[in-house]
Amino acid sequence: MTTYVHYRQQSSVPLPSITVELTERCNNDCLHCCINLPAGDSEARRRELNTAQVQEILRQAADLGYGQVHLTGGEPLLRLDFEAIYLFARRLGLDVLLFTNGRLITTHLADLFAHIPPRVPIEITVYGMHAESYDAATRAPGAFAQFMRGVQRLWERKVPFVVKSAVLPSNRDEMDEFEAGPPGIPWKVTKPTYSLNFDLRSRRDNSERNRQIVAVRTPPRESIAIVMRDATRFHPWTETLATKKLHPFGDRLFRCGACEGKTTCVDAYGVAQPCISLRAPGMTYALFGESVETGHQEATAQKIANPTAPLKLAIEHFTQFGELRASNPEYLRRCARCFLKGICEQCPAKAWAEHGSFDTPVEYLCEMTHTWARHLGWLNEKEHGWEISGWQGRIPPVGQ
Repeated sequence: MTTYVHYRQQSSVPLPSITVELTERCNNDCLHCCINLPAGDSEARRRELNTAQVQEILRQAADLGYGQVHLTGGEPLLRLDFEAIYLFARRLGLDVLLFTNGRLITTHLADLFAHIPPRVPIEITVYGMHAESYDAATRAPGAFAQFMRGVQRLWERKVPFVVKSAVLPSNRDEMDEFEAGPPGIPWKVTKPTYSLNFDLRSRRDNSERNRQIVAVRTPPRESIAIVMRDATRFHPWTETLATKKLHPFGDRLFRCGACEGKTTCVDAYGVAQPCISLRAPGMTYALFGESVETGHQEATAQKIANPTAPLKLAIEHFTQFGELRASNPEYLRRCARCFLKGICEQCPAKAWAEHGSFDTPVEYLCEMTHTWARHLGWLNEKEHGWEISGWQGRIPPVGQ
């Protein structure tokens, strides 16, 4: 039996996880998806990192002190070398968080996960509880049957997994059934979560697909109704937000770990990004050469001074963006002064995907946040968060 041990170097600042997109290809064709290319896209497959390159990224991540790797896509199980990549990560001592639709979980892979556990529950997205709704969402005939076989294989071997769902027109009436799970399969390790506010394509490469994504986004009031299905989980969340997140953030654009190496992502072609959603030219770092073609845009090219540790150099490169400031007058008038900014999903990555700039307000996200604030009684119907000076008096003390 193979022994898996940690040999990574100790980092002075432990890093939580790194995301590696093994492919942009997927065997589903979901309307709401912001990244998928056809599974048979031979050009995309040709440009993907080879096995040794992915393993080198994992080695550097372990040496930097990362404790976990997210393997995602597209559909990561489309990679013929997935097993080799998975085993290499586990030999490094990295915990593996696998994001998958479950369709390609074979008996062999289920046995592998049972014998050499990923140490983190596998995350499976469920697109419907019946063949009709599932296949309509994925636009892939026969997908539901494959998904159910994959889930069954994990369950039979007691491989931990959790489920999440994207709320779409085809499955919107199946939430109760989804939360109950299929008969005989106890898949609620944790309470299921939902994707509602779908991101646009961060490569900004397909305006028609973006229109399709916008068309299936959940309206703000309906989003509230879905979240409030579980008020016990919601209320502690609002108390935390009220005590820690509510205040204006001024003109500073980044208020997350994107410029600290905490959300680093490497795409399928060897380009490092501050986070999984931020693919803007000028914000990326090519790890395997001075230029990497990424989809319909060319990534920013940096000459690698130390070819043995480009991932470390990429993270150092990202730190310079931490002090970026907004200059868009509308952002400064609204977002910079809004006491709701800490609970709004507006960020440079979302603004880039929507508008091609870092500091343009995203109206859908603004409406979503203000709808929540009015639901909670923090704002009146026609008020906006940037107009309120004495907002602290509107927030009930914790526990009330």
